[in-house]
Amino acid sequence: MQTRRASIHVTAFIVRTLAILSMMFGLTFSTCAQDKEQTMGQQEFYRTVKVDGISIFYREVGPKNAPTILLLHGLPSSSRMFQPLLTRLSDSYHLVAPDYPGFGHSDWPDPKQFNYTFDHIASVMDDFTQALGLSHYTLYMQDYGGPVGFRMALAHPERVQALIVQDAVAHNEGLGVNWTTRRAFWADRPSYEKKLRANLLSLTATSTRHVGDDPNVELYDPDLWTDEYAFLNSPGQAQIQSDLFYDYRTNVEAYPKWQAWMQKTQPKLLVIWGKHDLSFDPGEPERYRKDVPDAKIHILDGGHFALDTQADQIATLVRNFMNAQC
Repeated sequence: MQTRRASIHVTAFIVRTLAILSMMFGLTFSTCAQDKEQTMGQQEFYRTVKVDGISIFYREVGPKNAPTILLLHGLPSSSRMFQPLLTRLSDSYHLVAPDYPGFGHSDWPDPKQFNYTFDHIASVMDDFTQALGLSHYTLYMQDYGGPVGFRMALAHPERVQALIVQDAVAHNEGLGVNWTTRRAFWADRPSYEKKLRANLLSLTATSTRHVGDDPNVELYDPDLWTDEYAFLNSPGQAQIQSDLFYDYRTNVEAYPKWQAWMQKTQPKLLVIWGKHDLSFDPGEPERYRKDVPDAKIHILDGGHFALDTQADQIATLVRNFMNAQC
């Protein structure tokens, strides 16, 4: 009988100890990466929220008490471009991917009533984070996500825990040869509007943004660019995209400010780049390293939208980078 009682006491002690340890480690996981067994199979949500009078669409997945990654898309894509990451990282992170005004499933205000500038879009995205109660996040910035995200970071650096840059430029030298016509458009919009639209919005340009000079064309789903081309040819889009791209010149003017901010604050930085990207100069990743010597730089066998073909590798890089912050 005494042996049995002793055994019961020992068992109870072990159970209590395990419970305490579980609580302790549970708190640790909630601030870093969630327990996969508890969070696998996270449901993805497709939501809208009113921000500054505009309906903003966003995709959201993962436990809300996990570290948040705010994913900012490029041209002419939407939050849809991040679907591969949402699927692969929802076990451990809270991922939020909005569509900008004029893109995807968000409202497309008339350019006569809405100024399509990067300052304005960054302001809307900033208000979007506050509407969702996102006080701290890692910024994942691709293409247009760079100028939107850097504006947000400089406005509220206390909210940004780390930066992930995927094929987004922060240095004038990072703009490649495609930008000759585009720079002429900035200098003389009326004379170059037609050429700019052909250069930026055509089917050839839209497909080239994805494939670049990658010889393995069979790896790319053609729906990627045919869907985007259909989007660009929707009523009102040519004007919206031309207005926003005309404002891109303000990004070039702001590059020195972004560089100075990185040099001063030395943010945790992961740079992911597709080596087949023809939109930007291939030397741009190393320019980030000059600003942030401890930056993690990875050149992948992909295009401008490297997630098209390298989703598994990018998910691993992001996971390792995020875990290193804990």
